[in-house]
Amino acid sequence: MEIKRRADQTVVISPMPSFARSDAVAATHKLPPADEGLHLPAKADVLLTVTDGAEKGKTFTLSAPRVVIGRTGADLVLNDPEISRHHCLLEVRDRFVNLKDLDSTNGTFFEEERVRAAVLQDGAEFRLGTTTIRLNFLAR
Repeated sequence: MEIKRRADQTVVISPMPSFARSDAVAATHKLPPADEGLHLPAKADVLLTVTDGAEKGKTFTLSAPRVVIGRTGADLVLNDPEISRHHCLLEVRDRFVNLKDLDSTNGTFFEEERVRAAVLQDGAEFRLGTTTIRLNFLAR
């Protein structure tokens, strides 16, 4: 027996997946396990500068080698409605930073490509929502 559906017909998914429920809790988000090789550089600060978006000009100096960027409940909070609560993860390995998308709704972009992960070096820019961020290592 074959069931034919019209393209405009509504299909109900039950039970509804957690990401679609209005009562979904950000705390249930599971981060990938931390790597022992994560550390901030000894003689430089890792600086994030918002170069475009609602918070253009704002800067953040990382105080930990592992940082979640998001809209609410994240280590680094950005005021951008296009950003997920827990949007992406930065992991610092001395002079390189691993960027990992945390299954965000609107994606994380590096060099105009949507990415699940990327390796960032000094001067690299990435975008989440309408916010573009530049990464710099500043010698102390």
